[in-house]
Amino acid sequence: MRLFAAALFALSASPCVGAPAAPPPVGCSGPEAGQIDFWLGDWDAAWDALPGTPAGTGINHITRTYDGCVTEEHFDGGSLKGHSVSLYFAPAREWRQTWVDNQGSYIALTGGPDAHGDFVLTTRPGAGGRANRMIFTDIKPDSFTWRWQATQDGTIWADSWVIRYTRQKAS
Repeated sequence: MRLFAAALFALSASPCVGAPAAPPPVGCSGPEAGQIDFWLGDWDAAWDALPGTPAGTGINHITRTYDGCVTEEHFDGGSLKGHSVSLYFAPAREWRQTWVDNQGSYIALTGGPDAHGDFVLTTRPGAGGRANRMIFTDIKPDSFTWRWQATQDGTIWADSWVIRYTRQKAS
């Protein structure tokens, strides 16, 4: 255990005084790293009732962390509270997001911008092509629509939850 702790300390030690700072990792400094910047900020969220989902409101706080490499989400929708981290993973040329919440969910998604100007993240297909995806659409500086969709066959998608986001005004 001591050997591990010593190795970890050596890896995390700061560089010598006067040494040039390391450049940011490629995935954090390229143009792709800014593709999700539209989401940064504080948001009010509102949704109408859908089968299995009652109408409601919430707030979402989105920031950049870890030297600007990670986009971090803190969602509070009343009974649903969750957290996600998103990162442009340069070796695979895709965005990756992990979501966890107070209801025991763990969701891994991949994707990025599509040809229509939307930002789409999708789960890995399961049996028969079943999957979920989130779509950030109708993106404007102070608003967008977020859709959580499901497919049973990998081709036909249906909304399960639609949230209208409005940027909070600075107080």
